Amino acid sequence: MKSICVFCGSSMGVRPVYKEAAQTLGKTLASQKFRLVYGGGNVGLMGVVADAALLAGGEVIGVIPEFLAAKEIAHNELTVLHIVGSMHERKTKMADLADAFIALPGGYGTLEEFCEILTWAQLGLHQKPCGLLNVEQYFDPLLRLFDHAVKEEFLKSALRSLVLEASDAESLLDLFATYQPPIVDKWIGREVRP
Repeated sequence: MKSICVFCGSSMGVRPVYKEAAQTLGKTLASQKFRLVYGGGNVGLMGVVADAALLAGGEVIGVIPEFLAAKEIAHNELTVLHIVGSMHERKTKMADLADAFIALPGGYGTLEEFCEILTWAQLGLHQKPCGLLNVEQYFDPLLRLFDHAVKEEFLKSALRSLVLEASDAESLLDLFATYQPPIVDKWIGREVRP
């Protein structure tokens, strides 16, 4: 594992602990010699995690769609900045560049990116670890929803293990180091409706 993609908010959130967690994650990735791949912005938690990794001597690769480069203020001090044509190209490029995925707190975009990469894992398109940095239990409601999906048989319990979770960066990276992807047929049942 050499590169880790981080999905996170283009805003800071209301609590200072989110910024602190992004700074710690950026520093930790750099200190453990992981290349940071992220959405290429210079605002919100995106900018914080990138700046922290750069300040700690890390390599940072940003991927941003052309139409967002001005809105999210593309970070111009990165090791590499890829400007792509669409959100789909952004996600594909980040996935291609990364060996693992972490979500920090964020909104719709962060959740969508993380859930799409989970879906790709569920479908066997990759076997890379996917984890939530659960800062101050931010992701607890989402984790409860995943558990509910298992209970209601929309998700196999073995596939629930695709989501790794820890409250601090080092613990999450430790989980990544020992990650073994589940070998499971995605389909719960193929009942045909009458």
